This record gives sequence, C-alpha cells and structure tokens, in this order.
Amino acid sequence: MRTRPLKVVLLGCGVVGSEVARIMTTHADDLTQRIGAPVELAGVAVRRPSKVREGIDPSLITTDATALLKRGDIDIAIEVIGGIEPARTLITTAFEHGISVVSANKALLAQDGAALHAAAEQHGRDLYYEAAVAGAIPLVRPMRESLAGDKINRVMGIVNGTTNFILDKMDSTGAGYQEALDEATALGYAEADPTADVEGYDAAAKAAILAGIAFHTRVRLDDVYREGMTEVSAADFASAKRMGCTIKLLAILERAADGESVTARVHPAMIPLSHPLASVREAYNAVFVEAEAAGRLMFYGPGAGGAPTASAVLGDLVAVARNKLAEATGPGESAYTQLPVSPMGDVVTRYHISLDVADKPGVLAQVATTFAEHGVSIDTVRQQGKDGEASLVVVTHRAADAALSGTVEALRKLDTVRGVASIMRVEGE
Repeated sequence: MRTRPLKVVLLGCGVVGSEVARIMTTHADDLTQRIGAPVELAGVAVRRPSKVREGIDPSLITTDATALLKRGDIDIAIEVIGGIEPARTLITTAFEHGISVVSANKALLAQDGAALHAAAEQHGRDLYYEAAVAGAIPLVRPMRESLAGDKINRVMGIVNGTTNFILDKMDSTGAGYQEALDEATALGYAEADPTADVEGYDAAAKAAILAGIAFHTRVRLDDVYREGMTEVSAADFASAKRMGCTIKLLAILERAADGESVTARVHPAMIPLSHPLASVREAYNAVFVEAEAAGRLMFYGPGAGGAPTASAVLGDLVAVARNKLAEATGPGESAYTQLPVSPMGDVVTRYHISLDVADKPGVLAQVATTFAEHGVSIDTVRQQGKDGEASLVVVTHRAADAALSGTVEALRKLDTVRGVASIMRVEGE
C-alpha cells in the first residue's frame, strides 16, 4: 500500500462540502483501505473565511481557490460550489494543472459538459459527477459503466425531491399548491426562492446529463423541454384520482422508435397508481431505466441533502483516487451517436384536458369535431354542468404534442369554450 497521501482540495464548503470533509476525517482509515493509499484534505476554498466550520483545521481555509489549484501537489479537486462561474474556470484550471475533478454541479454539466469532458481528456484527467443527479442514488455510474454494453431506450423518473414533496402533500392531504409549498419551505425542503425547483430548471439540468449518458449523444439544457408545476391544482388531483392516477413532475428521456433521434422533457404528468413511481413519497427520488437487454431497472433513494449527496461525492472520490494510483482514467464522454434532439411537438403521448364550457346542447359535438379535425382521437369524456356552466374533461388516445397544441389553440377560439383549465400529459401506462 502506498504511504504518501493523495492530496484533495474542497472547492466550496457549504452543507455538502462540510459533510464531505467530516466523512473524510471520520472514515479516514476505511478510505485508506478502500483506495490503497491515504487521502489528505489539503485545502478548502471558501468565500467567507470567518465562518466557523467544525472539524476543519482553520489553516486549510483560503479564499484563493486558483492559488490552491496551482500549488503543484494537489491530486483531486472536489467542486461543490455550484453555478456556472467561478466553478467552470476552476475546474478547467484543475485539469490544466494535472488535477482530476469530482463535481456535484448539475447546472454547469448540463450547460458545458462537452467542453469540460474535452478539457479532462486533453489533460488525461478524470471528471466524475455522480452527485450531480439524484443525490445518493447510484445512477450515473451504473448508466455509463454497468449498462455500457446495453442499449438504453427510455429513462423516466422523479429527480427533484422538493417538487415530489409538494405534489405528494397535495395528493395525500388535499392541500393547495401554495399551502404545500409553505410546508416544504418550513421543513427545509424548499429554498426561500423555489423557482429552480418548482419551474423545473433543476430537473431539466439533470435530464440533460442523463440523456447524454443514456443515448451517447450531446444534450444541453436548452435541448430539454421544460414545464413547471405551479399551475397544478387540487382539481387536477381530483381528476387524476378518478382515473386511478396521481401527479408527479417527471423527467422523461426517450429514443425514437427508428433510433434516429431522441427527446428530453420535464413536466407534470398523471401516472397510474399501479406504476412504481406513483408510490414515491415525500422528498425521495426514483428513476426508471429501460434497456433492451436488462429490461426495466428502478433506482430509488434520497435525492438531496448534505449526507446523501456527500455519499455520492465520496464514492466518486474513491473511484478517482484508485484511477490515480493505477495511472489510468475512468470513462469520459461518450457522444459517438450524435443523435439530434427532436422538438417537443414530435413527442407522442396521451393527454388529459379540462375545459370550462357553456352548458348547452351541441357543445360536446363541437369540441369532439375540433379534436377530430386536428387528428387527435378521444378516449373518454366526462361532463358536469350547473347554472349554465359546465366542466368538460377529455382524455385522448396517444397523439403528437404538436397536434394536441393545435387542438387546444382551436378550442380556445370556440365561442362555447370559456377557458382551458388545465392540460396534463398521461404517462407510464
């Protein structure tokens, strides 16, 4: 066993970084045995050096992350800063100075993953990022290593714990969106500004990363269709229950039937209560991977939090450290297929549409004609009327998203349609 320690620096020391430092200290002996050499925390770059950080030697604290990376004796950098800059520049600097990187930065990887992988390959270094998607759940490495010999056709999952907590509370208690959000905030599941979560940006970044790995093609954040869940209402949940469904914010990545393109999307959807994702409660994450040979695989567990995310970071640290000792690198970017990302209009699925209409004869026939004119077949219709007004709920057969969008625009122009209350996709059947 090598006795000279591998030197590790932390870039960022918030909730996750602090937990990483704690585990490195308390499990130092175990990590040494698993890696084959000791690992030493050699520096911690932070923005606020005056903040007390329990268990971290104050002499390791610095505000000059660049100087830390340029010291010349650092082996591995753990980036848990988040955001685009300065993280991007620091990771690139690390590669230039012979340092491999472990990152938890989903936003950066979704935006500039290709450039970062290219820089890592150019300098013969590792870039690992298990913690960037689904917290403690082993997902990235199984997809890019364990399933490397298989063909993945579809990935569907819950990859944001905050939104799942909110939707779960709306489903189980009948709470409205704001009430459920307030509870999530009080319990620490939601940030003071929850926009990244509830508008789907966080899930879309994770979807871009997973799509690139699953389909061996470059998928950027801008390629992912995104809808938030702020418009999901108690009425939507009531309709879902009547259909034997619940509602989840899903990331769905699919290879086209002809294998010539892929799609990536994030949006609320109704899923049957019989589907395993329907039973994912609270702030947990779960991802279904469908592969040709392996079949359906489900990955489940806590998707966020200091300790779970630190677990994923430390797993990557062990893998990268082993590679360093073997003078090798792990798998890099695999983008050989160069498949185009199709627009949302090409996606084919079922839809649940709720309309506010006039309660008079002929309305249903007019609505049905509009659907038929746009090539969207109706599966079921439910109508309730009172005092001259009615609610009309239409569930379609599978149709292209573009056809459904054209149908909705035409419905809005009908005199008898007073409003489109909600549109929800139906998945997982």
